[in-house]
Amino acid sequence: MVAPTLPGGTAPASRTAPASGAAPASRTAGRRSGRPGAPVLLLLPFFVLFTACTLVPIGNAVYLSLFRERRSGLGFGGVQRVFTGLGNYTDALGDAAFRDGFLTLALYCLLYIPLMLALSLLLALLLDSTLARARRFFQLALFLPHAVPGIIAALVWMYLYTPGVSPVIGALHSGGIEADLLGHPVPAVVNIALWEWTGYNLIIFFAALQAIPREVLEASVVDGAGPLRTALSIKLPLIRPSLAMVGLFTVIGSLQLFTEPTILHGAAPGVVTTWTPNMYAYTAAFERNDYGLAAAASVLLALAAALLSFVVTRLGGGRGARPKGAKA
Repeated sequence: MVAPTLPGGTAPASRTAPASGAAPASRTAGRRSGRPGAPVLLLLPFFVLFTACTLVPIGNAVYLSLFRERRSGLGFGGVQRVFTGLGNYTDALGDAAFRDGFLTLALYCLLYIPLMLALSLLLALLLDSTLARARRFFQLALFLPHAVPGIIAALVWMYLYTPGVSPVIGALHSGGIEADLLGHPVPAVVNIALWEWTGYNLIIFFAALQAIPREVLEASVVDGAGPLRTALSIKLPLIRPSLAMVGLFTVIGSLQLFTEPTILHGAAPGVVTTWTPNMYAYTAAFERNDYGLAAAASVLLALAAALLSFVVTRLGGGRGARPKGAKA
């Protein structure tokens, strides 16, 4: 039987059965979807730990910040938990010691963050250069300070800062140089943090530099770009996401400053128990037994960290710039 032809000589499309080896579209889609419960089972341990270790403590801190404990009978009666609403927050914000802690953190961040980023990035660029020798040795040597626990590092540096026992201070005094390193606690703490974290961030930057395609760097050399021009115009734009990530983690870590100044508190007269917001919350909780005020201070510090993290993410969230001549 001859199929009818349409005007113009074309035959209508005939319904053809699928090939014997081809599966129907619905069955193929069902196979692609897989088991719907597999992702849930894989993600369940993370969400359980995240809820137990993060969401529950945050919720408990917010709950405690809304109450205040009061004792009746001249302190000999029972403890009553009284709802105060935002009273603890207003008390924390109205305390000059708490506000001064944020000023100390601001000065610390202004000194520490640019120095740490510049130093770790410069060392990573030097290790990534073609002139570098013994890369593995210098990577290990620069990373080793980060392997030292923060408390041990602070104790070692306190020994080096203390006059009368420090060989560094003794050598300076023998040369006629009077140095009081603990008289200015912010630079002293910045130095300890640089010693601890520069090697860690150096490894991140170096890994990002090693991931840059070699043909891009070779093309820049062919175009006549020198090492400095290649570093500024090719390498830095391509590792911008790593710069943003390190900057974000550094800001969050800076706001949590606690270990180093707490260790230096006994030797440095300028480091008081409320020197940083974290130390203020610790003092309120474990020395004054005011858990509501401590929780309110912690929540305010967390809000400040979230705000600064948002700003850093917005500033560094753009897509990495492409060097001229690079193909998509």
